[in-house]
Amino acid sequence: MSDSYDFGQQWSEMAEQMSEAMNESMEQSMEAQSAFVESWSEAMEASMLDEADLAEGFEGYSRAYEVWMDAAEQLLERTEDAAEGEEVSFSELRDIWLQSANEAFKEVMGTSAFAAANGQLVESMMEMQEEANEVSEDTLTQLGMPTMSQMDEVGERLVELERRQHAVEKKLDRVLDALEGGE
Repeated sequence: MSDSYDFGQQWSEMAEQMSEAMNESMEQSMEAQSAFVESWSEAMEASMLDEADLAEGFEGYSRAYEVWMDAAEQLLERTEDAAEGEEVSFSELRDIWLQSANEAFKEVMGTSAFAAANGQLVESMMEMQEEANEVSEDTLTQLGMPTMSQMDEVGERLVELERRQHAVEKKLDRVLDALEGGE
């Protein structure tokens, strides 16, 4: 009687652990999917895509959604297998989600809509960087400190001076060699 009670208690604890792990995994997956969809939607809204690119973007998202749903089915099947006594590791369950996440991201990232949105994002970031550099240059100028462009100019002048110095040294060496050879 004690053995069956221990087994039942162990089974109950294992089922509870699996349930908690599955719930946590599902919650994390849904959060990741939600964050991904939100950022993707924002990128799509911010970009000026033509209808074909937009349609392709939605198709990519649809394929990604199918991948997520397939992963959910696989996870459910493996959880049922575990409930029936088959040994299923938590790393196997984790791997199902990781592989599906990679595949889903490939589906979306492989679209021209994503490429266009990403290109516009990079362009916006470069414009912001340029504006930040201009503000930095203005601020440094107002503070009487050298700016990056002024430091670059000084560096270029130093390199040019070194180049000229080496040229003069070579000519001087040739003149000295000629004078020493003529003595």
